[in-house]
Amino acid sequence: MRKLIWLEWKKNRAGRYVRNALILAILLALLVFGMAFFGIADDPVTGVPDAAPGMLSISAGVEFLTNSAYFVFVGVMLAAFIVGAYKNGTMALMFTYPISRRKILFSQLVAVWLFNFGALVLTKLFLYGCLTLGESIYRTSSFPLDFDLGSPWFYGTVFLTAALVVTVGFLSLFAGLFAKSSKATVIASFLLILLTQGSVGDISLAGNPAFFLGLGLLALGLAAGSVITAKKREVWFPDC
Repeated sequence: MRKLIWLEWKKNRAGRYVRNALILAILLALLVFGMAFFGIADDPVTGVPDAAPGMLSISAGVEFLTNSAYFVFVGVMLAAFIVGAYKNGTMALMFTYPISRRKILFSQLVAVWLFNFGALVLTKLFLYGCLTLGESIYRTSSFPLDFDLGSPWFYGTVFLTAALVVTVGFLSLFAGLFAKSSKATVIASFLLILLTQGSVGDISLAGNPAFFLGLGLLALGLAAGSVITAKKREVWFPDC
């Protein structure tokens, strides 16, 4: 299985995704650093942070930005690793190998999940580390820095949140498979952002753990079903 996962990363040129993840982390770090210490989120008239409900602390901003970005990142990788493989015939070729189709599809799912989980965890820690460094330099922040890098609870929350976000992001895969379109996979990832991170007035599902857990279980169920039915490729792409 490890060899299959490694081959998936190599075949899909994982190096470019590493590069993009690094660029994304730097851009997000600059954004949250500016929000916290350079006042880019402050109201020009009142001079106080102009934030949406529920976004009054810096950790809420970090979570919103990183989670939203990785919903899209997951969608892009799923579109390339799986949906695109079905459309361009690569998957049909792989299914001729003396390897279980289920194992091939499972390795693709795991390759995307592991990459994004690791990248999201590192991105979150990088952003929180930059904010901690900024606090030691500037002493004041437009948003309260409501996290503690020395707390085991903090790291547990980061790991758990990252795992749940990446898992929920897999829902975009099944939209792409249903529509037989890589573009639909990416579009579905943006819709996931609206569903899980958006708000209507004071109402938002972003902080609802039961809602996220339900979506995560749904994604796991659909993923398990897709692996189980991997032998019936024509169910998804009959024209391949």
